[in-house]
Parts: sequence; structure tokens; C-alpha cells
Amino acid sequence: MLRLICGHDKLKMNYFFGFSHWKHEFMKPFLYTLENQSIVFINPFIKKNYFTLAIKQGLNEKSNIYIWGKKSFPLLEEFAAKNNLQLYRIEDGFIRSIGLGSDLTQPYSLVIDSRGIYFDPTRESDLEYILKTTIFDEALLERAKKLRKYLIEKKLSKYNLYENKKLNIPSDKKVVLVPGQVEDDASIRYGASGMTNLELLKQARQNAKDAYIIYKPHPDVLVGNRVGNIDEKIALKYADKVVTKVGLDSVLEISDEVHTMTSLVGFEALIREKVVFTYGMPFYAGWGLTNDKMKQERRERILSIDELVAATLILYPIYINPLSLEVCEIEEFLTGLEKEQRLYSASFLYRTKIKMHNFVSRKLQLLLRIITIKR
Repeated sequence: MLRLICGHDKLKMNYFFGFSHWKHEFMKPFLYTLENQSIVFINPFIKKNYFTLAIKQGLNEKSNIYIWGKKSFPLLEEFAAKNNLQLYRIEDGFIRSIGLGSDLTQPYSLVIDSRGIYFDPTRESDLEYILKTTIFDEALLERAKKLRKYLIEKKLSKYNLYENKKLNIPSDKKVVLVPGQVEDDASIRYGASGMTNLELLKQARQNAKDAYIIYKPHPDVLVGNRVGNIDEKIALKYADKVVTKVGLDSVLEISDEVHTMTSLVGFEALIREKVVFTYGMPFYAGWGLTNDKMKQERRERILSIDELVAATLILYPIYINPLSLEVCEIEEFLTGLEKEQRLYSASFLYRTKIKMHNFVSRKLQLLLRIITIKR
């Protein structure tokens, strides 16, 4: 996907839609091949005026168009289709940062998709195309295998937010992890028919009656940034334990299975060769590696775990070095991320700085939500 960015005509104007103001600055390292004056973020005060504002700022039939995630811009999408313009969708990568995106933390990986977006199974994405068509050579598969080993050894995941701790659970039962998700997330809307965390938990209990079930709420929900909370008393009707503020690796290590809608935790479980049951259609389902409740007819190929990892973590995203913010390969990115993680663990001052940033971010977002509701 790095080649996609490099191949853009530097003389073209590039218009970005659906990017909140805080995202403007963090996008720049990923767009290093584009001239600054060719990058235009469209953020009208009144959202419905986005197309008029873009036209006033020079949008034409030769422009490049980028949209954050699955945000809908009907007039823009109609304009792109009419003029045969390529439309790109951008989203966070699969190993993102030290901290949550909802806390306005700088991401160190993004995906830029020319076909769709990886979490929407209703249409083919670049990731699905890569998974369907790539002939994975031995060098790439060996790289993926080493990458898997590194991620497991260093206990790295998407947000790397909480410390890993030893969990004490009964040893005589099968352990099932049920990861909660953000319930208004597009991956659930498009990939799991709007299923809720409570519905997932109920189905997991029904399908694993004698198991020891651990429910882990999504960190964005846990800190109050997003929706999807289940009252702990209700969760414990179906789960044996609710774990919060503990690193994902701690829970995956003791789990035999993961039951999920579309969570990235399912992919992280596959990296660790755990058994995964999907109740939706995440990007890693349908390739012969998971037990799937839903089917996607386009996905007929049987893949190995290393092929899935090679496509998902090496070929699809773009990475930047967490220290220099320069575009790099995943191995360099992970080395920098691990250094930042060690700094976070070792330095009280650095942890305090990050926590203060997160605290202020959450309070400001809460204030904005209150203002929006009152308006």
C-alpha cells in the first residue's frame, strides 16, 4: 500500500473528508510524498456543506479523494463515480499505538484502501484482494513467522495500553475469552448486523456451556469514550469473570478459545494459534482458520496463519517510526513501539504525561458531546 501513495501525481490536489481537526497533523507523516499545498482537509462548520466547500477549494475531476473510515458523503461519492475518480478510505492500522485512538493518541500505522475498507465485508477491500490473489513466497512467509514470534514475545497488540498481569483462574475447565466491542462501530454495523456485546456473551455461553468464560470490555468503552457497556452484574450472569485494565496478552495466554463478533482480538488470537469462533464476518474469517457463523462467498481460498499475517501486517498497512515519524517497514515500527512501551513502563513522568493527556482529552470530548446534545 506504500506503493499506492508513492504513485500519486504530485501535481494533483488531494482532498480529505471526515477527518476531525486533531487528525490533520498526524496524517502528514503518512503523506510524505505529497506537497503540503496539495493537501486540503474539508471541515465545514455545517457538515452538509462539505461538497460546496470542497468545490470552492478547487475539487475537480482530476482530484484525489480520501475519506476517513466508512463515513458517508453521498454527493462526493456520486461526483467520484460520475468522473471515474479513485476514492480512498483511511483507517487505523492493526497495531496502532501506546494508547487509544479515542484519546486522540497519534497512530503509528494506517491503512489506505482503494477498493473498500477491511472491516466492511459487503464489498471487496484491498486486504481481501491481497488475501485472495497473492502468491506468498518463502521469504515473505518466513518474515511473517518471525513477526508472529516477535509479537508474542513482546506481548504487543493494537493499543498496548495496560500492563500484563498473571490471572488466576480454574485449571480444570476450558477457558473462553469474549472480547467486548464498541457497539456503534462500523465493523459491527457492516460485519455483524448490529449485534450487541450482551447478545455475543449470551451466544458464547450457549455454545460453551461448561467453559470458564472471561469477558473483557473494550478499552474505549471502559474509559467512557464509546458505547457498549454491560453492567458487571448482568455480564456475570453469562461470564465467570470480567477483566478490566489488564493487557490483552495476559488473557489470551490463558484462553483456549476466543468467541467474537468482529474484534481484532480474534486475529491476535490466531497469531497465538488459539481456536477462534466468529459471530460476524471480520477480515480474518472465511479463510479456513476460524469457525464462522456467517459466510462470505467471495472468500474461497484456504490460507495459513503466516499467509494471513503477511497480508494483514506486512503488505496492507503503512507504518511510521514512533520516534522519527518517518515511514518505515513494520519491523522498524515495532522496535520503536517497544522502546516507547518500555519508556511508558519505566518512567513515572512519561506515564503521568500520557495519562494527563488522556484525562484532558476525555473531559473535552465529554464537554463537546454535552454541547452537541444541548444544541
